[in-house]
Amino acid sequence: MHTVKAIYPGTFDPLTNGHLDLIARGAKIVDELVVAILRNSEKGTPLFTVPERLEMIAEAVSGMPNVSVTTFDGLLVDFARQQGARAVLRGIRAISDYEYEFQMAMMNRKLDPELETLFMMPAEKYTYVSSRLIKGVFRLGGDVTSLVPPLVVERLKAKGPLGE
Repeated sequence: MHTVKAIYPGTFDPLTNGHLDLIARGAKIVDELVVAILRNSEKGTPLFTVPERLEMIAEAVSGMPNVSVTTFDGLLVDFARQQGARAVLRGIRAISDYEYEFQMAMMNRKLDPELETLFMMPAEKYTYVSSRLIKGVFRLGGDVTSLVPPLVVERLKAKGPLGE
């Protein structure tokens, strides 16, 4: 019997309770889950540096023995191959996510037919939560304490209300 290793890729800027929900649930399904932070994202100026995100996620998943955290550049299929992963874990919150995720899954399949994509829906209470929304609400002085882990709240407060 072989073990199943999966990659959960993303920018995680910042890590949300929705991400943690998927990590915890995904870790129950696969033998090993690698949370992989994309280093060169096209999603604009990051709120947290890659080392800060790595540190926060590592702390948040420290109680999950089959979860590790790392970073990657370039094609996800190449990274998955280097890691010996057989699957990619992705969250779908709404129909709007589906179209993008479907395109990515099909392209990944074209590039590596052996790599499967596992789609998971977050718990209902996190279906509207995104890192982009968290950053927007936080920058305008809104309370995001119920949407991100406490360690992320501390880091957000340290940055100041405008994320400076």
